[in-house]
Amino acid sequence: MRYSLTAPHRIEADVQLPASKSISNRALIINALAADADEIPLLNLSDCDDTRVMLRALTADDDPIDILAAGTAMRFLTAYLCVTPGRWNITGTDRMRQRPIRVLVDALRELGACVTYAGNDGFPPLSIEGRRLRGGTLCLRGDVSSQYISALLMIGPTLVDGLTLRLTGDIVSRPYIDLTLRLMRDFGARAAWTGTDVISVAPLPYRPAAPQAHHSTDPQAHHSAVFTVESDWSAASYWYQIVALHPHAEVSLRGLFVDSYQGDSRGASLFARLGVATEFTPQGVRLRKTGAPPHRLDEDLVDIPDLAQTFVVACALLGVPFRFTGLQSLKIKETDRIAALRAELRKLGYLVNEENDNTLFWDGERCPAETSPVIRTYDDHRMAMSFAPAAIRFPSLRIADPQVVSKSYPAYWSDLERAGFRVEESE
Repeated sequence: MRYSLTAPHRIEADVQLPASKSISNRALIINALAADADEIPLLNLSDCDDTRVMLRALTADDDPIDILAAGTAMRFLTAYLCVTPGRWNITGTDRMRQRPIRVLVDALRELGACVTYAGNDGFPPLSIEGRRLRGGTLCLRGDVSSQYISALLMIGPTLVDGLTLRLTGDIVSRPYIDLTLRLMRDFGARAAWTGTDVISVAPLPYRPAAPQAHHSTDPQAHHSAVFTVESDWSAASYWYQIVALHPHAEVSLRGLFVDSYQGDSRGASLFARLGVATEFTPQGVRLRKTGAPPHRLDEDLVDIPDLAQTFVVACALLGVPFRFTGLQSLKIKETDRIAALRAELRKLGYLVNEENDNTLFWDGERCPAETSPVIRTYDDHRMAMSFAPAAIRFPSLRIADPQVVSKSYPAYWSDLERAGFRVEESE
C-alpha cells in the first residue's frame, strides 16, 4: 500500500498527540515490578504497537512472548523476565532477530541471570529462567544503547544488594537515562547519579503509592492521585517540521508539559533556530512561525537520536546546510537510518553525505529529483513520519507502507487529514 499526500494551502490544527512511548513502557515495567502494582493507576498510556506489545507481554500467558518489532520491549522485558520467577522465551520479527543484544545479556549474566540464546549467538530469541538476583557493581560502556542501561536500572530495586552501575567512556543518550531515573524515583525507588559516570540504585522496593503528577502546566495536576503519561515529544517533532516548512501554519499540540521528563523536548529549542516559536498553554503548546531559518545548522544529536530524521529532512527542504553528529545509534534502529535517509533524500534531489558512521552532513549539493518519488519506509515508523511533511514542497508525494506509523503514532495519517492534508491510497 502507498499513500499519496497533498498539503493544504493553509494549516490550522489542534492535535491530540499520542502519549509518550518512552514513558509508557518504562512505567509499565516499573509498575509490574512494584508490589501490589495494580494499585497504581496509569492514565493516558500510549496506544502504539510497542506499548500494546508490552501490555500483552505483562498480562498474557504467551509462550514464546513475541514482541514483534518493538526494540524497547525486547530490552526492557529481557531484564524484567530475568528477575521474574519462571521459565520464559522471548522472540520477535526477522529484523528483531538481527538486532544485537549481547551487551545486555552479558551484563545480566554478570548479575547472576540465567539467559541463553535460542538462535544466533548474541541475538534474540532468548530463553530465560527468572529468579531473584543478588546484584552488586557492574561496569558497562556508556556508548551502548541507553535502553540497555535503563533495562538494568529498572530492575535495580529488586536486587538483593541493589545495583551500582559504572559507565565507561562517552555516555550517549543521557536524557533517556535521566528519564528512567526520574520515573523510578516517582515510584519510590532511591536511584541517582552518585558521580559523573556512576549510578546507584538502592535495594529499596518500588512502592504502590501513586507518584505525584508532574511537569504539567495545570496547577491542579500536582494534586492528582494517579500517574498521567505525558504526550510524546518525538511525535510533536513532525508538527514542528510542518510549521517550519509551510508558509501558513499554526498548530496546537495537546498534552505536552512545560518541565518535561523527555529529552526530545529539546527539539523545541532547535526548531526555534529554524524559525518556529513554542508557546506553552494549559493544554500543551502552540506553534507559530517567527522568522527565517539560519544559514546553517550544526548540532550534536547524540542525546536526541530519534529526532535525527526530522531535522535532516527539515533542513534539506528548508535549504539549510547542516552537520549532525552523534548519530551512531541510528545504524541499529528499525533500519539503518543513516543509509535510509541518504537514499530517500536523493530521490528528492538532495545529496546528503555520511562520515565515520555517526555523522550526516549536507553542504547544499543537489541532484535531479525523481519526477514521481515514492519514499520507502524500511519498516521504520520515523521514516514515514519525517518524510510526510515533504509533501508541502513535493505535491502528491507518495509514502510506501504507511501503516508502519502504528509503532508509535497510529493516528498520524488521520491527524494529517484533520489538518487539511489530502491522504489517498495510490498505486
